[in-house]
Amino acid sequence: MSRLKKSAFTLAVALAAAGCSDPVDKAAKARIFSPEDPPKAVASAKETLPPEDVADNPRVARRILGMDAAEVTERLGPHRYQATLGYEWTSEASIPVKLTETRTFRAGPGGVGGDFHGVLENSRDQGLEVMRVGGQVFARNRYGPFRQRLRDRGMAERTRAELTGAIRDFDSLFQGRIKLTPEGTVTHEGRTAWRYVVTLAPAGQADTSRPLPPMPQPKKGGADETTVRRANFFAHRLPRSLDGEVLVDAATSVVLKARLDGRMGVPGDKTPEAAELRLTLEAALSEVGTDPRLQPPEDFLPDADKPQGIADALDTFGIQRKKAGESDSESSGAAPEPEDEEGT
Repeated sequence: MSRLKKSAFTLAVALAAAGCSDPVDKAAKARIFSPEDPPKAVASAKETLPPEDVADNPRVARRILGMDAAEVTERLGPHRYQATLGYEWTSEASIPVKLTETRTFRAGPGGVGGDFHGVLENSRDQGLEVMRVGGQVFARNRYGPFRQRLRDRGMAERTRAELTGAIRDFDSLFQGRIKLTPEGTVTHEGRTAWRYVVTLAPAGQADTSRPLPPMPQPKKGGADETTVRRANFFAHRLPRSLDGEVLVDAATSVVLKARLDGRMGVPGDKTPEAAELRLTLEAALSEVGTDPRLQPPEDFLPDADKPQGIADALDTFGIQRKKAGESDSESSGAAPEPEDEEGT
């Protein structure tokens, strides 16, 4: 066989092998070169959630009450979210403890990948602030300077979800027992909304599909008294009352306004002391469609591999730090001790 015929024969065999490739390889290539799936929030925002079905369809109710901030932005566009939460903890053996928390969130255009600015403050002078502008993330505590977060790793998105998830958390605390009764339609911020009256559903209708995460178990020594008390409360909590109202946007199925007031407690036979928690929520969306035109902070600290922390504190108080390769006497600046003389 001539060299030309051999080459033609080899080429024919190769083409035949290529035509009969492994189906698994074909499937793998199809996955690799297929268009990238859209973000989950984008896909979820395309789902139709009839707001008029909230009272009769638990799945629709849970989806609407637990809607993530990213999905809300995809459905509604730019908006402003404001929420005030009140906590009041009472027990027979201690003074009532109260805490008020304010959450503010502004979403710009661009959907799930757009700019946003969130602020959390409470009555104990604590808080945080996070903003994402032009893909850059900046964060700070209530009174500290902004710091750029180049290696954000989703911190901004998690904060966005937590800031705007008050209704979802309320529903989880009350074991999914938010019962919604339709009361016709109303107008809120120029938008038509379905109004639902909130009451406490019977215990048999509790939704256990989204339980609270398990408490971490310490390996040694057991949990401290405060942790044990909190764990007992969440394990044995019993919702006692709940009322309020929820307005659901007729066009997008987004909760436009919510007012909730509920009480839950733990009986004395389940914990060392009986206790009760009152939880209130006032939340509303406004400025729908208005671009907040967010700008990055004028002054901010650059991202740091490792914040100095304790090292900065030592410098502040004039305490000299030990450098690599130095002995303790060299780092302290003290003269070395004389060596013992022979015969002494």
